[in-house]
Amino acid sequence: MAPEKESNGMDNYAFAVDGMVNRFCGLPDGQDADTSEEDGRNKLAYCVTDAPPWYLCIILGIQHCLTAFGGIIAIPLILSQGLCLQHDGLTQSHLISTIFFVSGMCTLLQVTLGVRLPILQGGTFTLLAPSMALLSMPEWACPAWTQNATLVNTSSPEFIHVWQSRMQVLQGSIMVGSLFQVLVGFSGLIGLFMRFIGPLTIAPTISLIGLSLFDSAGANAGNHWGISAMTTCLIVLFSQYLRHIAIPMPTYSKAKKFHTSRMYIFQILPVLLGITVSWLICYLFTIYNVLPSEPDQYGYLARTDVKGDVIGSAPWFRFPYPGQWGLPTVSLAGVLGILAGVISSMIESVGDYHACARLSGAPPPPKHAISRGIGIEGLGCLLAGAWGTGNGTTSYSENVGALGITKVGSRMVIVAGGFIMIIIGVFGKIGAIFTTIPTPVIGGMFLVMFGVISAAGISNLQYADMNSSRNIFIFGFSVFTGLAVPNWIIKNPSAIATGIVELDQVLQVLLTTSMFVGGFFGFILDNTIPGTKRERGIVAWNKAHEDDSENTLESDEVYGLPCGISSRLSSCSWVRYVPFCPSYKARPENITPSSSISLDKKEPSKNDTHIIVAVAL
Repeated sequence: MAPEKESNGMDNYAFAVDGMVNRFCGLPDGQDADTSEEDGRNKLAYCVTDAPPWYLCIILGIQHCLTAFGGIIAIPLILSQGLCLQHDGLTQSHLISTIFFVSGMCTLLQVTLGVRLPILQGGTFTLLAPSMALLSMPEWACPAWTQNATLVNTSSPEFIHVWQSRMQVLQGSIMVGSLFQVLVGFSGLIGLFMRFIGPLTIAPTISLIGLSLFDSAGANAGNHWGISAMTTCLIVLFSQYLRHIAIPMPTYSKAKKFHTSRMYIFQILPVLLGITVSWLICYLFTIYNVLPSEPDQYGYLARTDVKGDVIGSAPWFRFPYPGQWGLPTVSLAGVLGILAGVISSMIESVGDYHACARLSGAPPPPKHAISRGIGIEGLGCLLAGAWGTGNGTTSYSENVGALGITKVGSRMVIVAGGFIMIIIGVFGKIGAIFTTIPTPVIGGMFLVMFGVISAAGISNLQYADMNSSRNIFIFGFSVFTGLAVPNWIIKNPSAIATGIVELDQVLQVLLTTSMFVGGFFGFILDNTIPGTKRERGIVAWNKAHEDDSENTLESDEVYGLPCGISSRLSSCSWVRYVPFCPSYKARPENITPSSSISLDKKEPSKNDTHIIVAVAL
């Protein structure tokens, strides 16, 4: 999951558009291109069905990988605490490599067979909360000796059994829970779910994902508040204060030879730049012994050599495979907890699809494309569980926002990004490098990231009437109980004693998952307390996520199955009864050329320098 679900990025642009005015999507030939500055910002260099030059696909694919960098590596680093892997840097690097590899696979599946929009897949925070709740149960609590680095022998069978047994139950729970998402997606039931879920259910659910992780952020940042505060300040400085400042960069083109182009680098990669600068400063403080060298001294965890020679011990190539941590096991409590995260992930992804369609020059996604996209995401969670990432997959809205920055909406760019993530996952040294990021730097990133996630959830209230005492009560009560109930259960784990062990475990996991408690109360109260649809925000919510039920030629070109499968299936009468299959309709005879020009194919640009500059470091 990722923040800023409704941010369309239209008010941001990262490069000049001179010389490209007649090539943008949706601008018919001969139309005056100088209508207004705002219209110029909204035009795309490449639409969803266009194929940019190969070098541009690679460069922009790297840009998308870097944009998702923070969210992808944060998940295994947080999970390592519940898996008792705080002092096993090599295994952490394997987890990072695995999640990159699976994210790349799921991205390729989503772009080719799923919703077919340029949307990246990666780890989701919605599954992180129930996963940590499962691992915090008394039977899965980490032994005391695993918290002491001097007592941990990472190659001992005892230690391997400790963390692999926890990973296996996490894998099995995710795999079983993901089957529900596969069923909802491919059966078309997602439309039925969305009828009863509105802003007052989504807002507390998403906001509690970030709020419930405050302890993890504080624990990491507290290892050295100076370093974490510096990281936070740098990210805030880059993303908020310097985002509209363009930096001159040397570039080359056949027309202008060597020249400078202005690039909004702080707007494109604020998190990556903030982490990199803090990481470098910690490295300098380490080699000059500014930071303490004794493990029991405050600030020791800010050193970059805490994990030892993890880079040297990591293999150059390591191919992740299903069942690499052993045979998955299933926990009923874990499955039900994961289901709460899966439902939240599905709701978020529907909003992502509509935002991505707007930014990539595509028509609104039809029902069959949404159903197929949700089904493929469920399949991605199934693969993630089998491979052992300890997490699932979902659509990344940071990358949806990147479409508004680069003005390149081609899905071929995301295909390139998927292959790049697979390559990163295969190179073991890359994952090992990420494990050397000091925990205070990670904590500083968490302070920003989790805060934005919380705010992104609250932003869904814009659709509801917050002058209504009904809505204020529902949201306030849901959020407060979502914090109070899990906090009390964690402090009193023996309070739940029904006499049935399995039921005790289920209640323990569900009631310690803040997003489930808050979302449950929000759902029940919003659907039972009397209120008009306009007051509840349902009218504005549906308007913002309008579905195009008509299957036009343009829609079929974007959302139809690849390799002509859609046209082959169109002759079969049973296809209309399959929720995830597009039903073919002939092109109307009265369609005008201007009405379908938005998806015309474009020849590769002779000068793509300005786009390359926009994503180059």
